[in-house]
Amino acid sequence: MLDLDSINTSFSRKALVYDAYGAENAAVRWTRAQVRTQVLQMAQPGAKILELNAGTGEDAAYFVQHGLRVHATDLADGMVAEIRRKIERENLHGRLTAQQLSFLDIEQAPGGPFDMVFSNFGGLNCVPLAYLRTVAEKLPLVLRPGGALVWVLMPPVCPWELAQALRGRFAVAFRRVRGHARAHVEGAYFSTFYFYPSHVIQLLRPNFVGFRLQALSVFSPPAFMEGFPTRWPRLFHALTWLDARVSRWPLLNSIGDFFILTGYRVPFSPAGRKDRGEG
Repeated sequence: MLDLDSINTSFSRKALVYDAYGAENAAVRWTRAQVRTQVLQMAQPGAKILELNAGTGEDAAYFVQHGLRVHATDLADGMVAEIRRKIERENLHGRLTAQQLSFLDIEQAPGGPFDMVFSNFGGLNCVPLAYLRTVAEKLPLVLRPGGALVWVLMPPVCPWELAQALRGRFAVAFRRVRGHARAHVEGAYFSTFYFYPSHVIQLLRPNFVGFRLQALSVFSPPAFMEGFPTRWPRLFHALTWLDARVSRWPLLNSIGDFFILTGYRVPFSPAGRKDRGEG
């Protein structure tokens, strides 16, 4: 049984410090940049995006400033309040809209069909795979044929977490290997689940095709190693450089702190689509 109230409480409290944490953490900034680049490459000018687990709307506001339209949804009322403050503060009316909504109920999102369904930073990892199947089955209700999917999820294998065993931090090292772990965020507890990319792809078939994977933070340190970039900035830069070049390689593209899974809803004609940024 999902404890949606605990998830709401956790992330509503987190909303007050979320933007500052992301701005100060070099690993978060680098990871977010990789995701944003992927979205902008896949989205056509003026595309309409449905964002699940939008948090405080950092990504949504960024995409709007780059010519896209976003309907941002989140279960946590505190997060949605932050999105609405951004809309007012940055004058994003008409281009960015916000709704308190669980991703389990995406069919209730108004304004569809959308050109892309996007979810960042493992928001979808708050449910077991069986619930994720429900989300996958509902995607055709909100995403137009040929529309794009960009999901950023947490896999069961993260080299930097496994390496914590060398420091005696066995709970951290092996929490993903079990397939789920108890998360503690701002005084509230809820379960986090870890997915193999192949299992998620299986849920999305046959409604989606053209799947691609990109790993995030295989060699470079993930966000919980927040002191690393400050202590060893040159090494951090070298590791992110390496990650950017090998993150799509087979085997490596399925591990790390996160992976980006992209695909297109059928029918899809590769010859008829050209990602932004291509010559």
